[in-house]
Amino acid sequence: MRRAAVSILSNIAEGHGRLGTNEYRQFLGVARGSSCELQTQLEIARKLGMGDSKLLEEVEGLSHEVGKMIFGVLKAIKNKDAMN
Repeated sequence: MRRAAVSILSNIAEGHGRLGTNEYRQFLGVARGSSCELQTQLEIARKLGMGDSKLLEEVEGLSHEVGKMIFGVLKAIKNKDAMN
C-alpha cells in the first residue's frame, strides 16, 4: 500500500517536471492507475478485517478524492488541448 501511495505522488511530480503535455498526461495516467491499485488494496484489507476499519474507510475516502483530482487535471488538460 505504501508503494502504491508513493507512486501516485511520484508520478504526478515526474510528469509535471517533463517538458510536454503528452508526457504529463501519461504520468497522470500512471498515477491514476496507482490510485486505483491503492483503493483495491484498501478494500481487500477491509474485507479481510485487517487494520482499523474506521481508519481504512477514511483512507479509502481520501484515496477516492485523490483519484477525482487526478481525473480533473486530466480533463482540464484535454479541454485546454481542444481549445488550441
